[in-house]
Amino acid sequence: MHTPLKYELHHQTFWLSAERCIFWERRKSLIVSDLHFGKTGHFRKSGIAVPPSVYKEDLQRLVQQIQFFNAEELIVVGDLFHSRENKELELFLKWRNDLSWLIIKLIKGNHDILQKNWYQEAGIEVFDDCLTIDAFTFIHDINACEDSSQYFFTGHIHPGISISGIGKQSLKFPCFYFGRNYAVLPAFSRFTGLAMIDPDEGEDVFAIIPSNPLKGERGSLMKL
Repeated sequence: MHTPLKYELHHQTFWLSAERCIFWERRKSLIVSDLHFGKTGHFRKSGIAVPPSVYKEDLQRLVQQIQFFNAEELIVVGDLFHSRENKELELFLKWRNDLSWLIIKLIKGNHDILQKNWYQEAGIEVFDDCLTIDAFTFIHDINACEDSSQYFFTGHIHPGISISGIGKQSLKFPCFYFGRNYAVLPAFSRFTGLAMIDPDEGEDVFAIIPSNPLKGERGSLMKL
């Protein structure tokens, strides 16, 4: 795994990982968004052939990041799950039991529609609208909030950036976007689309360059 990139924000240290998550150093918190667990199972129930390995790889990648950073808390900025309960969520409960010590805080996204008692049994603390810690507020969709006194961490749109190369060709990559008043995290799940962003001058964007396993390469970050 490539070394995470250090990013200073409001006198706090964050580490950006090419595995689509952020580690908040002081709180020992891993911040993620749009995992959409259960999505592949939902598609299969609808007759769309999606291999279950997609979900298992995302879950394994999350475990690796928790272990790498020695995180004590997981803050999910919406869409931890994708829809109703299915067999993939049964696997999540087994995973959760193995990591029962991990604090999980979920700011509900538009896809988090499981019953309240399911979250309770899974040991997940749920926040319906937002969660504020120190100078930061975590909310799934920035459009749902008009307060500008805090700095926001959001998700929802699955941000992407287009990078042009020689010969006028361009490639699209997921990215971290840091604006003046809010940041948008990339979707943790690889089984999602991208919404292209157009950053203003002075805003920070980090493209996530995918791995190339054939060459033994892992994902990396590129500041634009």
